[in-house]
Amino acid sequence: MAIGSMFGISQRRAFRKLVGNSRGRLYRMAYAWTHNTHLADDIVQQTLCKALNNQRQLRDPGAAEAWLFRIMSNCLKDYHRAKREVLTDDELVIVDNKTPEYETEEQQLVDTVRQAVRNLPLPQCQVITLVDLEGFTYARVSEILEIPVGTVMSRLCRGRRALREFLTDIRPQTDERRKTNLTRVK
Repeated sequence: MAIGSMFGISQRRAFRKLVGNSRGRLYRMAYAWTHNTHLADDIVQQTLCKALNNQRQLRDPGAAEAWLFRIMSNCLKDYHRAKREVLTDDELVIVDNKTPEYETEEQQLVDTVRQAVRNLPLPQCQVITLVDLEGFTYARVSEILEIPVGTVMSRLCRGRRALREFLTDIRPQTDERRKTNLTRVK
């Protein structure tokens, strides 16, 4: 059966628009999962192609975003199965109109948080980024990653605990550095 007979023109347009509008969110998530700009872009491209080629498999248009993230999760699983190698790190430079010192501190903070997320096992990283960064519900994350809701909750708890421990260990150094840079103005 042809796609045209299953979906009306307006439904196909709406679906293509949703897919196009989701690219940014998909890329952010793929980068958070892979820490590699090129790989993240490839995973997103593969996700979008699969979604457009298989749009007739989407049964509930209300769950389209979760469906896209599930496809992306599966694309990443396929990549790891095929490669079985450690991913390299890419550095992200944030450009801002603030002072160089502020930019440096901000970049160090971003790098520290990224390093903390990078240290998490992939299953915890996926759950943390989907829930805390993208705002998906536990049920949606369960659908996306095809795991039980209880597993989502336990991975989220363990991931947050690991992040808290890592960031707490480095916080005293950061606080001391900031105290020494403060000056008193009367």
